[in-house]
Amino acid sequence: MPEELNFEFTDRPAADDLDAVDAGLHLHNLHAVDQSGVRTLACFARHAGGRVQGGLRARQWGAAVEVQQLWVEPSLRRHGVAERLMRLLEDEARRRGAALIFLDTFSFQAPGLYERCGFHAAVRLDGFPDGIAKYVMVKRLDAAGEGQATPPPEAEADGDGSDGGDGD
Repeated sequence: MPEELNFEFTDRPAADDLDAVDAGLHLHNLHAVDQSGVRTLACFARHAGGRVQGGLRARQWGAAVEVQQLWVEPSLRRHGVAERLMRLLEDEARRRGAALIFLDTFSFQAPGLYERCGFHAAVRLDGFPDGIAKYVMVKRLDAAGEGQATPPPEAEADGDGSDGGDGD
């Protein structure tokens, strides 16, 4: 290891330092695999005036679709808006040849919503405060996923898809 390297730990990193890590990893990824096929996908629920009242951001790479963010205006939650957004994504993902959709969510966000949409918890990660868990949830769109039975996550909250986080 080169001696001129100095190592440090901080819980207050500078934005420029974080940007350097992001840019370095991005450059590595560009050289490692062809990402030209990665497509951003999105679904929106708009008020009659055009304002976004809910939305879903995802990306597809090959046969896999990752839901990155799902949000619904609080006054519209529990009215089926998030489920409709998820159905729109699933229909389009199938049309585009996707075999699976995956996402991550915390137990205080919307694991119950995703279960109702046909997802199952593939991974549960504990260690967060107040008994909070993080789930990686998957829905197979191909024949391999049919009839798959996995116990649902124990959700403390059963929201309407307003993860509120960045999905990463």
